[in-house]
Amino acid sequence: MSQALQVGPLVVPFSLLVVLAAVAAALLVGNRAGRRSGLDIEARVWQALMVGLVVARLVFVWQYRSQYLVEPLDILDVRDGGWSTWGGFAGAWLYVLGLQLWRRVPATPLYAALATATVVWLTGTAALTAHRDAAPRLPDMTLGRLEGGQASLAGFVGKPTVVNLWATWCPPCVREMPMLQRAQLDNPAVSFVFVNNREPAQVVSAWLATQRLPLRNVLLDSSGSAAAHFNQRGLPSTLFFDADGRLVSTRMGELSLATVTRELRGLKPAVATDP
Repeated sequence: MSQALQVGPLVVPFSLLVVLAAVAAALLVGNRAGRRSGLDIEARVWQALMVGLVVARLVFVWQYRSQYLVEPLDILDVRDGGWSTWGGFAGAWLYVLGLQLWRRVPATPLYAALATATVVWLTGTAALTAHRDAAPRLPDMTLGRLEGGQASLAGFVGKPTVVNLWATWCPPCVREMPMLQRAQLDNPAVSFVFVNNREPAQVVSAWLATQRLPLRNVLLDSSGSAAAHFNQRGLPSTLFFDADGRLVSTRMGELSLATVTRELRGLKPAVATDP
C-alpha cells in the first residue's frame, strides 16, 4: 500500500488526507448543527481548529525540545511536518470547553463538530495502521556504491533502515544533509542509506568533499530505479523501514532533526541475538 496519494507532480501523504477529511467533516457537521440551533458557528469552528493547530505544533516542539535546541529556528519551519495530532485535538477540545464555561457560548454544535473530526481521524488512522502489513519492503535491488562495488537494498534488512532519495541539485536535499549526517553518527543501530538520483559518481564525490560530509552508505541510482520502485516523484524523499525491511513511513520534503527522531522511535528494532 502506498503511503501517499500522487496526482501528477502533487504528492499528499494519506495521513494528511485523513486530517483534512476530519477538518472538512467538522465544518460540515458544525454548520448543520449550528443552523438547527439558529447559530452561525463557522467562525468558532475555525477558531477551535486554529487553536488545535498551534497546540499541535507546540506540543511536538516540547516533546522534541532537545533536538530543536540544536537549531532553534527550525521551530518556525512547519514544513518539517512536526505536529502532535493528539495534542492538537486536546487543545481544540479545551478551547471549546473554555468558551462554554467562561463566555457561556452555546457549545453543542461545537461539540458535534469536534466529535465528528475526532471520529474521522481515529477511523482513518486505524485504517492506515491496519494496512501497514501490505506496505512495501526493502527490495532486492542492486545499486552501485560511491566508493566502488555494489550493494543490495535488501542487504540492509536486519536493522532499522532510513533510505534518503536525494540529489546535489536539490536545495532541500542540500539543506537537510548535514542534519542527516549527524543523525547517522548519533544512531549507530540504524542504517542510513543515501541513494543519489541519476548523478555521476564524480559529481557526488566532489560535492560531498566540498561540503565535508563523510557519509556512509552512499549509493548511486543512475537510472532512477529506486525512486520508481517506491513511486516517489519528488526529492528529497525519506523512507523509514523497520528491522524486518517493512516500510513504516514515508516523508516527502525537507526534514528536521526532531521529525527524524520521531520517525526513528516508530521503527521496529533489531532482535538481539546471543553471541
